[in-house]
Amino acid sequence: MHLHILGICGTFMGGIAAIARQSGHTVTGCDANVYPPMSTQLASLGIALTEGYDAAQLDTVAATADVFVVGNAISRGNPLLEAVLDANRRYISGPQWLAENVLLDKWVLAVTGTHGKTTTSAMLAWILDRAGLQPGFLIGGVAPDLKVSARLSDSAFFVIEGDEYDTAFCDKRSKFVHYRPRTAILNNLEYDHADIFPDLAAIETQFHHLVRTIPRTGRLIVNGGEESLKRVLARGCWSEVERFGFAAIADTGADWTIAVDGTIKLGGAPQGVLKPFALLGRHNQLNALSAIAAARHAGVPVAQSLAALATFRGIARRLEVRGSANGVTVYDDFAHHPTAIAATIAALRRDVGNQRIIAIVEPRSNTMKLGRMNARLPASLEQADRVYCYAANLGWDATAVLAPLGDRVRVDSDLETLVDAIVRDAQPGDHLLVMSNGGFGGIHGKLLARLGAPMR
Repeated sequence: MHLHILGICGTFMGGIAAIARQSGHTVTGCDANVYPPMSTQLASLGIALTEGYDAAQLDTVAATADVFVVGNAISRGNPLLEAVLDANRRYISGPQWLAENVLLDKWVLAVTGTHGKTTTSAMLAWILDRAGLQPGFLIGGVAPDLKVSARLSDSAFFVIEGDEYDTAFCDKRSKFVHYRPRTAILNNLEYDHADIFPDLAAIETQFHHLVRTIPRTGRLIVNGGEESLKRVLARGCWSEVERFGFAAIADTGADWTIAVDGTIKLGGAPQGVLKPFALLGRHNQLNALSAIAAARHAGVPVAQSLAALATFRGIARRLEVRGSANGVTVYDDFAHHPTAIAATIAALRRDVGNQRIIAIVEPRSNTMKLGRMNARLPASLEQADRVYCYAANLGWDATAVLAPLGDRVRVDSDLETLVDAIVRDAQPGDHLLVMSNGGFGGIHGKLLARLGAPMR
């Protein structure tokens, strides 16, 4: 079968492409932004890429396509999509294609939540892999240990990052509703994706729809400290539930707990210690705990999970060190929501002590651009010693929003000017923490080049 994928360079759709190619299908695709590393990854699989969405593809590279797989970034008005509809060609969303062609006979382990999905999915896939289960997986990032973001295998198990974002132009349900997991982690839930959800209640409804698909013999691994998730389960739950939380919080009713030193308990009984562990932050301890609980449902003993996590090296763009020069370290982190920003800075602060943290923020997500998180943004940056904000293409006044941070803040809409200011400010021992869900104009390389060292 020949699949032509619209929006192929997105992480999820690129994963679909890789899995389809592994399945023996002919795969081609197009995107408005064809660039490395996804373009080179797909090229290495023999997948032909076309720049743009010209309708002429229907008569050229996609002339023999049996089905068009449409990514959720593609909207009505897209020239190629309009041509596909006019020609009455067969089309399908990425999640539906995956559900019907890959997940149907699998034990699906889905990781959901506003934060931590990619990291937790990678941990879970790594645990199962080290346990000899050789799972398939589709994750929204690349873990050095797994080497790729998506893999098809003959294993009965498949780990997937369960995104709550909508499915496609023709299907406004959350992607995860298609996956029908047997094991589902509900890591956390708060308001995000302001471009498609009017409020938190609307997202809770999508999580309720997911819960309705879990079989009676399935299991939900739920963060017991989240009021939003309590409301989701109160609307109906027909499966086994295990709750997890921090040991210091007594009112979560958690079955699984983890202490600051990494000690894990299940039903009050010690299970082992998460140590050593390469990832910083209490939020990552909680991510690991949920992965351990999910792996246990798939038959992996806790001790085996702990041994696997002791070798887990993290995931790209999650407090990833990109290089250092003259005593200054540059990090890359995907944090693009106040909760994630605060957790990332707190994790780094715990690691570096009193050394200066210079937070460099690009409010790039749709929710941030709409200004829906402005009231929470200053507090999320409170633990940083200095804050630089790139304010290009914002519809709100970043200087006014960040004014509560006083003279610690500099806002600029010109990237080169911002880089110059950061380099002048940086001192030996500083930690430059870049936070964005995009490429940020290659700022990591610019900073390291100006500071005098190549980027890793």
